[in-house]
Amino acid sequence: MVFSWRGGPESRRLLLLLLFLAAWEAGRGQLHYSVPEEAKHGTFVGRIAQDLGLELAELVPRLFRVASKEHRDLLEVNLQNGILFVNSRIDREELCGRSAECSIHLEVIVDRPLQVFHVEVEVKDINDNPPVFPGKEQKLFVSESRMLDSRLPLEGASDADVGPNSVLTYRLNSSDYFMLNVNAKTKENKQIELVLRKSLDREEAPEHNLLLTATDGGKPELTGSVQLLITVLDVNDNAPAFDQSEYEVRIFENSDIGTTVVRLNASDRDAGTNAAISYSFNSLVPPLVIDRFSIDASTGEIVTRGDLDFEQVSLYKIRIDATDKGHPPMAGHCTILVKVLDENDNVPKITLTSLSLPVQEDAQIGTVIALISVSDRDSGANAEVTCSLTPQVPFMLVSTFKNYYSLVLDSALDRETLSDYEVVVTARDRGSPSLWATAIVSVEVADVNDNAPVFAQPEYTVFVKENNPPGSHIFTVCARDADAQENALVSYSLVERRVGERALSSYVSVHAESGKVFALQPLDREELELLQFQVSARDSGVPALGSNVTLQVFVLDENDNAPTLLAPWAQGGGFAASEFVSRSVGAGHVVTKVRVVDADSGYNAWLSFELQPEEGGARSPFRVGLYTGEISTTRALDEADAPRQRLLVLVKDHGEPALMATATVLVSLVESGQVAKASSQASLSVVGRETTLVDVNVYLIIAICAVSSLLVLTLLLYTALRCSVVPTEGACGPGKPALVCSSAVGSWSYSQQRGQRVCSGEGPPKTDLMAFSPSLPPCPGAGNVAEPQDFNVAEGIHVSPSIFHKFKFYL
Repeated sequence: MVFSWRGGPESRRLLLLLLFLAAWEAGRGQLHYSVPEEAKHGTFVGRIAQDLGLELAELVPRLFRVASKEHRDLLEVNLQNGILFVNSRIDREELCGRSAECSIHLEVIVDRPLQVFHVEVEVKDINDNPPVFPGKEQKLFVSESRMLDSRLPLEGASDADVGPNSVLTYRLNSSDYFMLNVNAKTKENKQIELVLRKSLDREEAPEHNLLLTATDGGKPELTGSVQLLITVLDVNDNAPAFDQSEYEVRIFENSDIGTTVVRLNASDRDAGTNAAISYSFNSLVPPLVIDRFSIDASTGEIVTRGDLDFEQVSLYKIRIDATDKGHPPMAGHCTILVKVLDENDNVPKITLTSLSLPVQEDAQIGTVIALISVSDRDSGANAEVTCSLTPQVPFMLVSTFKNYYSLVLDSALDRETLSDYEVVVTARDRGSPSLWATAIVSVEVADVNDNAPVFAQPEYTVFVKENNPPGSHIFTVCARDADAQENALVSYSLVERRVGERALSSYVSVHAESGKVFALQPLDREELELLQFQVSARDSGVPALGSNVTLQVFVLDENDNAPTLLAPWAQGGGFAASEFVSRSVGAGHVVTKVRVVDADSGYNAWLSFELQPEEGGARSPFRVGLYTGEISTTRALDEADAPRQRLLVLVKDHGEPALMATATVLVSLVESGQVAKASSQASLSVVGRETTLVDVNVYLIIAICAVSSLLVLTLLLYTALRCSVVPTEGACGPGKPALVCSSAVGSWSYSQQRGQRVCSGEGPPKTDLMAFSPSLPPCPGAGNVAEPQDFNVAEGIHVSPSIFHKFKFYL
């Protein structure tokens, strides 16, 4: 586009005004250019990059592009210099028809950040179309009796150009009989008429050939011409005449077929057949009119015969002839302007461009998701469109220009709550009734790593039997991550710590993918009753998130320890204890007691004693307590009894399978006078053994109490966290202080230190019961225990066989 300036002060003021208007339009956010039609390829239009305030170096990195809905290849931008130029032939008449204004709307889009500019390029008309008449010739019939100054309507020429280029002037070649009269009644209707200025004489001149020339107002001027063939008719010298020469009718589009448009009335001053009138369309009426309308030849009623569409044709110009039946017939003429009124019969159209999907769930509020434009083919209020969104979505529409919107983020997103949105955009016009259209924008929310793996509960309790095979699977941990893809890929590991002198990883391991926990070596309950550790779960996001879970592994007892004999049998295999018994003792006399301990617990440590029968089947005068281990006489001794009795006591636990040990007791039968001497000799040995036994028991009790106190304290803290209410005593409460008593059947100790507090909801807690030697002071009220039925131990502590799997006996 080239600007030139010449002239005086008036021209300068005009140029300043134009520059001011251009600057004002640029301030409104829209550029305006102009270019003449038929401009050559490469014609300069404007420095669009400079006018938009964009640097040439950033055009390519920011993906500078120009878009046009219907005319994409007419104009192009050189990305090297930012100049908008003509890319292909521009025909204004093809683009806009006879519209007074013709422009090409461009959308200039750049990214990073996304910006949209609107550019209007006005296409200037040039005088490239000459006036054109409907035909090469027009035939007119004129009665010779036609009055002077009679007017014969002619069909004018049309020019496809607009503005001054379409303003037509007419001239008629020289004629003695006719002159040309142009009557511009309305802007849409310029009537051209031949005026008779000299009476016609058919006998003198039956025909007249005239040349009508139309010249437009362009520079240079273009012309068009048509031959006028005028035939002079004889006799019938009055033509039908209408009430008015022009009628204006309004009708709504989409009217039913058969709707009356107008009823015409023409009159003829003649009489008889010369006054009989028939109505018809003029021969020059275009086929489009004939397709849409029909006329009744007798009544002059014009009705619709096709659909009327305002968006296709808004004005019909119909020429009607009223022809009489004289000889020759004469015709009157009128023009009907049918204006089609718009109805709201077109729904708005929604166009989506530049979708930025998917959207990160941590995207900032105001992020542009999509560009939306709407249009409506109707006019007036029927074409005014408003846009809205489906309620309760985290998006909103922002108007950027007339009928242009941006879909932007209005509130924070959370993919774990909702991973995608079906956003419904509704465009509604202001017609009555209103019409609307909808478009669905599917917005996918992309995941970010904002959720750590979560275990179902903060800690787990696992029970494992001791002596498990190495590498056995003992438990599986599982953590869930609400994120997706790699952000939800969880791996597991141990939280390393020391267990005594050894590392935790020497006891257990965890599979990184499955979460399976394995015991790497056999566990020994007598060495380790509780193994507590943590497993960590971490996702694969960046940065990685994680959480821990606590595992408490309780090692369950198995019968892997045989009963162990205490002094004096503890000196070595094959050692026999010697006892002296007077032959005068009666039945029930306690000779001695077999002392045994079992390192297991529960049923595995519940011991029973059995006296092996003598060889030959002889009945022994001695027996052993089933659960006490006390050897006593079954009857009074007599002279027939052998002086030396060898007793073999079998000690078995109640495990599966049962383990056992044997103790040998040598009983010497002496007379009552010899008992004191034997007793005094044996008492020194017994006192020594008892002193040693007492010392061993004291140290054993102190060690057990210390270790058990730590275990009980740990279990109490664990139970305090797990139990939501304070349990009743006997269910989860602490045990009573250890009470040791002795009686004729031995010593019993209820061990609080060895008791383990387990709240499983299935019954009262289980505790261990330990028995020590009868070397402590007797406890009043203690009775004998004969069978493993319900019995009381240490004044009021009730013990049932149903819980003997957690009792430990030292006898």
